[in-house]
Amino acid sequence: MQSLLIIGFVWPEPNSSAAGGRMMQLIALFQEQGFQITFASPAQDSDFMIDLSAYNVDKKSILLNSLSFDTFIKELNPSVVMFDRFMIEEQFGWRVADSCPDALRILDTEDLHSLRLARQKAFKEKRVFKTEDLVVEEVAKREIASILRCDLSLMISQFEIELLTTTFKIDSALLYYLPLLVESREVPKLEQLSSFKERKDFVFIGNFLHEPNWNAVQYLKETIWPLIKKQLPDAVLNVYGAYPSQKVVQLNNVKEGFLIRGRAVDASEVVQQARVVLAPLRFGAGIKGKLIEAMQCGTPSVTTSIGAESMQGTLVWNGFVEDSPEGFANKAVLLCQEEQLWLDAQKNGLDIINQRYVRTLFEFDFKEHIESLLNNLKQHRLNNFLGELLQHHSLRSTKYMSKWIEEKNKIL
Repeated sequence: MQSLLIIGFVWPEPNSSAAGGRMMQLIALFQEQGFQITFASPAQDSDFMIDLSAYNVDKKSILLNSLSFDTFIKELNPSVVMFDRFMIEEQFGWRVADSCPDALRILDTEDLHSLRLARQKAFKEKRVFKTEDLVVEEVAKREIASILRCDLSLMISQFEIELLTTTFKIDSALLYYLPLLVESREVPKLEQLSSFKERKDFVFIGNFLHEPNWNAVQYLKETIWPLIKKQLPDAVLNVYGAYPSQKVVQLNNVKEGFLIRGRAVDASEVVQQARVVLAPLRFGAGIKGKLIEAMQCGTPSVTTSIGAESMQGTLVWNGFVEDSPEGFANKAVLLCQEEQLWLDAQKNGLDIINQRYVRTLFEFDFKEHIESLLNNLKQHRLNNFLGELLQHHSLRSTKYMSKWIEEKNKIL
């Protein structure tokens, strides 16, 4: 049996974030290919981490800058190693290459961190983001170096693939489009969904450890929600999300109908009960799990061009995409009041899910692609000379820095 080692930045929390759900999807895809999976992480256990043993996944706690990892991976001898985000590849990639040189190395990017951070920086500096902003970002240099060192990087956004291939000249053979996935059985029929009249209120949902979500809630509170309340005095916005800090909780205001609910026990349930999802994201990257969930629940949404980026293809959005606060508020009110418009938007969302995110659209090709790489790994790496060059220097520079830290830790 082939084995897969996943090295995680954190332990998966599928009920806290789309990233956690994405990781569980990848685990399922590899298990169906017959892989025995070990999930290792240097992170502390969390109260909301999933029980990996219930999914037949071995759990292993590992240390940063420790020779114990080398011993562990040599004994495991995986045929595939997947790094959860580029920071983990920086820490462990050279050790994997040194100890298991024949293992296929995969990077799961989640989203392009450098793109999200560059957009965030431009937003805070009150200027329009330009692609050139990425070129000068240190994080971009680190992230792209990580992509080049790996044999394959999984991308959830076609926009980001285009950015990497055109702006940074990354060979498309190193990138693979695999978005967030939805099981066919989890896509409802229109007649199974709650009706317009059975639903009420607006909802926002998102992990508050993610800066774009916190910024969106601030934007709602200060700018957009007052515009909606002016037209709909009895309107209520339920704000859900994992890990709300005190500054988030303080935004709660019953009189204004702005209710901070905290972590949702069942995210799908609260989205299904709402009439409209609001997601005024002003910076970010990747595709948005909250908006896929909205479509899946038959709940129309209003979002921004950043929120909808790379999600709908040539299909019609399941609601509206508006970047101005006035336009956003007006379309939110319209969706909340006009039943036929709402029904059309609901149908559009299911069309997007069925044509772009159903798992069966991707699983066979993904399996074939992984098998092909495993069978032709030597040639694949010969075609990626720049990646091999970076790996060569990484093995020397990062290796000796890490070993210095190892020795220092022994003294301490």
